[in-house]
Amino acid sequence: MSVSAYERLVVRRPLAPSGCVGVQGMDAERRILLSESQVSGCGHYVDLTWVRPDSQPGRYAIEQVLDYDQVLLHIGMDWRRPQKLGATVEFYLGGQRMVFDTTTALFIPRGTPYGLLAWKDIRQPYVLLRLVFGSGEEPVGHWWDAETARLYASSAPPGPGSAAPGAGVDYEQYVIRSPLREAGPARVEGRQNPTMTYLSGRQIPQAKAYLEFGWIWDVPQPPIPKMRHDDYDEIVLHIGSDPDCPDDLGAVLHFGIGNDLFEFDTTHCAYLPRATDHGPLSWEVVRRPMIEMAVMLGASTMEEAWANSF
Repeated sequence: MSVSAYERLVVRRPLAPSGCVGVQGMDAERRILLSESQVSGCGHYVDLTWVRPDSQPGRYAIEQVLDYDQVLLHIGMDWRRPQKLGATVEFYLGGQRMVFDTTTALFIPRGTPYGLLAWKDIRQPYVLLRLVFGSGEEPVGHWWDAETARLYASSAPPGPGSAAPGAGVDYEQYVIRSPLREAGPARVEGRQNPTMTYLSGRQIPQAKAYLEFGWIWDVPQPPIPKMRHDDYDEIVLHIGSDPDCPDDLGAVLHFGIGNDLFEFDTTHCAYLPRATDHGPLSWEVVRRPMIEMAVMLGASTMEEAWANSF
């Protein structure tokens, strides 16, 4: 059987990062869903970590800084109450302390120091999804020290990265604690509508991506139709909700890409370059609730992201 030319755009089996053997806590749970080595030319990086009651912060245990914008999305896994995180998280952004217990997105502009991450409690496992924009491989953070601060102050564009942490910047502006509900038809059986927007230019003006997701708990009716986006590349994620079998999608999904039809039953990622036809999406069976997520790269609003798509 011939392999579809579009198979190169799909990551069916997330990768464990090198060096994870023998690692304890959340670093051992991390899996790479998208990188340049998996999808050549994608130019972005996505990983997923299951956070559990015995998790330790690992690479988030120190204050550091990246040369790229990124988003840390803490996703509660109760599909009936999707904004309930099931944990209380303490996080420092620009030296400013944040505490949250809801599904929350943290937008971290390049040059902004972030960390420590810690938990007050973890009442049920949840997913931490990390998206790094503009880096095709996992970027290495710099420890935040006096020399790093001096370099960023002299080189970063105007914004948080050009000032010392806490120098008149309220970093709460980069925290999305509650989503916008704006995309999707009034009702689709078996699927959350409207979906939840956790990143857009409406929420954070500096953001150059539109991120929305929703829960699917039964076979959606009607199926999602075929579409294409002529102006924006897109990342599509389907994520299973079983912490004991994190690779299991809990469903059988048929997903059209180009003129070919793909079947998935595992957590997976698809990178869709602009002007790539994709869909329809139809489900053969849904055994356990799952998440569907779309990230439109370069779009700031729902109207930009979905204009002339269908």
